[in-house]
Amino acid sequence: MPRTREAIARLARAVTAAAPLALGAMTATQGMGADQGQAKGPVANGLTFGQLQSMDPAQARAKAEALLAETGGKADKSRLDAIWSTMEPLADKVADTLALGNPEIGKLLSQARNSDKPLPEGVPAWLKDDKQPIFARAAVALAAARVLSNRGAQDETLEMLRMVRPEQSIDPGSHLFLKAVAEHALVRGPDAQATLDRMLADVADLSERHRMVGSLMQAEITRWKEKDLGWISRKMEQIHQRLEIERGGKKTRDIQKEVLVRLDEMIKEAENQQKQAAASNQGNCPNGGQQEGQSGPGSGQPNQPQQESMPGGPSGSGDVDTKKAKEIAEIWGKLPDRERAQAMRDLAARAPAKYRETLELYFKKLNEASPGAGRKNP
Repeated sequence: MPRTREAIARLARAVTAAAPLALGAMTATQGMGADQGQAKGPVANGLTFGQLQSMDPAQARAKAEALLAETGGKADKSRLDAIWSTMEPLADKVADTLALGNPEIGKLLSQARNSDKPLPEGVPAWLKDDKQPIFARAAVALAAARVLSNRGAQDETLEMLRMVRPEQSIDPGSHLFLKAVAEHALVRGPDAQATLDRMLADVADLSERHRMVGSLMQAEITRWKEKDLGWISRKMEQIHQRLEIERGGKKTRDIQKEVLVRLDEMIKEAENQQKQAAASNQGNCPNGGQQEGQSGPGSGQPNQPQQESMPGGPSGSGDVDTKKAKEIAEIWGKLPDRERAQAMRDLAARAPAKYRETLELYFKKLNEASPGAGRKNP
């Protein structure tokens, strides 16, 4: 399952980073004000049915240039033609046009696109301002979210996309796809499933790439179970991703603590199952073996089952480890990064074999993280 999840994540990143297929294939949206969104037809409870559709590129350019003029921005035709002649996504073209007259937009896009610059955190005030045209806010949010998603900043991706509704986006298919990718990476199964359901059912011009990867994500999410080994693996992947982009603050510590507590619970459950199995077999004789008390040289049958084989502390009870884990969980946020990592390694060392592989993979990924990972404390 971890390999399947990683393969889907790689596909999602590839689709996110790629420019859209021929824009000329998009169906033009006629008779519609951009500030009212891209949905046509009846709306029930805020949902549309097969009516979400990308905006016509010519209409989007005209709207972007009109807004640029309103803000006092100036750009000659050759400069605008250079922006609109590229194969960049439609939202990026609109955002780049608007950035010519708005330094805040230019700063956000530059920070998101430049891998040498720190990732932007949170949502800029301009995007939260309801007084700004929704057409502009939706395009800039989508353009920034696409790059942030590809760089692994899924919290910021989701936060930006929540600023606008899919109906208000100039590219609802990409909007919903990026939102689902972020929710999937953040282990928000029900949210991702709802987003994918709407994307697959309501977007009239959804690209085949988005449809394929969306269907794969949807199928995988249906197999998710709460608080099982797969859940732990997904949470560990989330921790690893946050540390790679230097998000080692309180939120990361809280996720680590959540994993630590659940791991200890699962190990305790495994210990109890072994104890119950040992108790039920104590004194029983296997078929064809000697009767109770009939052990002797060469019999190969001890009088009592071996107690030391159970996981846990030296006594095999695991009580000391459980108590220690709870104490660690209570002070988790105050522990240095090194002590938190060691606590999880200690837990992994006494985990049953079926959990150990996932834990070892997690620590291997942590070791591959950049040297400065986890230093930032947002």
